[in-house]
Amino acid sequence: MCTALTFSQGGLYFGRNMDLEYHFGERVVITPRGYRLETQREGTLSVRYAMIGMATVVEDYPLYAEAANEKGLFMAGLNFPGNARYGTGEGPRALTPYELIPFVLGTCATLAQARELLGQVTLLDHPFRPTMPLAPLHWMVSDTSGSLVVESTAEGVQLYENPYGVLTNNPPFPFHRENVRQYLHLSADAPENRFSQALPLTPFGQGMGALGLPGDFSPASRFVKALFCKMNSQCQEDPAACVTQVFHILDAVAMVKGAVLTPEGKPDVTTYSCCIQAETGTYYYKTYENSQIVQVDLTEARRTAPGLTVFPLRNTPQFLVEEGR
Repeated sequence: MCTALTFSQGGLYFGRNMDLEYHFGERVVITPRGYRLETQREGTLSVRYAMIGMATVVEDYPLYAEAANEKGLFMAGLNFPGNARYGTGEGPRALTPYELIPFVLGTCATLAQARELLGQVTLLDHPFRPTMPLAPLHWMVSDTSGSLVVESTAEGVQLYENPYGVLTNNPPFPFHRENVRQYLHLSADAPENRFSQALPLTPFGQGMGALGLPGDFSPASRFVKALFCKMNSQCQEDPAACVTQVFHILDAVAMVKGAVLTPEGKPDVTTYSCCIQAETGTYYYKTYENSQIVQVDLTEARRTAPGLTVFPLRNTPQFLVEEGR
């Protein structure tokens, strides 16, 4: 379970909720230019563009959940169980799912370049370690020119243009693309009386123009609700206002612990939410335990560091105490 989105208001921002019933050793990780990563079939990748995102680091390898590079290209992997299929890697480019984000962001400066690369890729069913099974994923890739969805299914790797700039989980993206059409009647405006002109009916509360907007936590409902909030969003164009607004949109589809249980009875929860400013690569996040927004800058020193720069998450609740008399 997860939600990812783009937000354009005086610049481009990327947002993401990570919805999981467990932690995966996540940290904010910066991979610098020139960092070398070994791939299963494609030899050694020398990272061309620095990137920042949330990852777990194993054997000095950043296993990213989502990241953006210094050119403003963003990529996020979201859960896609039951539909994701990985194969033997027969094709011009064979990558494993865990290699896909660093390979695309490390070599591509634009969505157009990423689209060309991904059109050649097949995904290997080969985990990082035998004890670390591959997650069933699909991906959203975005920059200022638009968004793309990548799905590796039984039919092979599929690329879909994503005019909505939103992605959640199952079913496959073509379903979400069509499902939105069921909600054409929703509006942020107060509704007009179309029931009968003979009856003097008026709304009895605010927000009734969006009556019927999904409010549950299913992927289809989160897709529609995130898109509605995004498309009807109003905020100032300064970065602080935009970052705050992205988190408000993500909050609208975030999971409260205990409200969604997995088949094993474990609570699915929004472990963290993040926002990345495309122009600067600044990474903002908050966790379920700590709602204060934390900022991590993609500075030039970090872009050119000799190794990974890793920031443990601030998970302890932090309260601003008013020192009044």
